Amino acid sequence: MSTIKSSREIDSIFRDSQRVAHPLVIALIASTPEGRGLEGRVAFIAGRRVGNAVARNRAKRVMRAAVSRAGLPFQGLDIALIATAQTGSAPSDEIDRAFARLTSHLEAGR
Repeated sequence: MSTIKSSREIDSIFRDSQRVAHPLVIALIASTPEGRGLEGRVAFIAGRRVGNAVARNRAKRVMRAAVSRAGLPFQGLDIALIATAQTGSAPSDEIDRAFARLTSHLEAGR
């Protein structure tokens, strides 16, 4: 899994993306820029609303684990995952259901 770390690339996803919201995670989905190849990439975002640094890092760890279990990202898609205040404290089965919903939405849009 390749991650997006450049703020310029994350800004472009925010501008040119489709949103899928769930109480545990918000996903911004955009096509991979041309000339970059087909490998899908993911950005993990946890803002200050999530909590202190410990809570933000936990939320990102939880999302990384859920992404690997869900088999994301798909080829040709860049995805920015935004944690909510409930992300870090939610049970893993709820997180998996949220990512299953996200995955089904992605497959329906392909």
